Amino acid sequence: MFPGVLYALLAGFLGAVASSSAKLSLGADYLKGVCETGLRSWSEPRRFTQANQTTACDWLHIPLRLLCGGLLFTCNAVMWTFLSKALRYSSSSTRTTVTTTASNFISSAFLGQLIFGDSHVALWWVGISLTLSGLLVLQRASPSDAQPEGEKTTSESARGAERAERAEKTA
Repeated sequence: MFPGVLYALLAGFLGAVASSSAKLSLGADYLKGVCETGLRSWSEPRRFTQANQTTACDWLHIPLRLLCGGLLFTCNAVMWTFLSKALRYSSSSTRTTVTTTASNFISSAFLGQLIFGDSHVALWWVGISLTLSGLLVLQRASPSDAQPEGEKTTSESARGAERAERAEKTA
C-alpha cells in the first residue's frame, strides 16, 4: 500500500509542475519579465540611447518558453507513469484518485505562490478543504473489495483442498 501512496503523491506533484510549466510557456510574457529582472540584478543597469535596441531578454524568453514546453510534456509522461504504478500497487483506485488529487491541489497552491507570487485567501483554502472532504466521503462510500459471504475464490478453494488432503494423510 505504501508504494501506491508514494506514487500517487508524486503523480499529483508532477501534475502541478506540468501545469506550472504550461503557464510559463504559454503565459503572457512572464518569463520575459523574470529575465529582465534577473539581468538587472546581475548586471549594472544599461541605458540605451535608441529605442530600437534590444536586450538579451527579447530573444532569450523564446528558448525558455520552449524549455518549459518540453518540461510540460516530460512531466505529463512521468506523471502518467507514476499514476499507473500507483493504481497497480494500491488496493483501491478511489484511494489513489483522492491522494493524487489532494497532492495536485496542494502542490499547485505552493508552486503558484513560489513561482508566480499567487496569494490564496482563506476562502480558497476552505473550498479546497471542502473538495477534498467530498473526495474522502466518496472514497469511504465506494464498495469495498470484500467478497460476499459464502463465495470463495479459486485460490481459497485450492487451499481448502490442500488442507483436506493433509488431514486425510495424517489420519
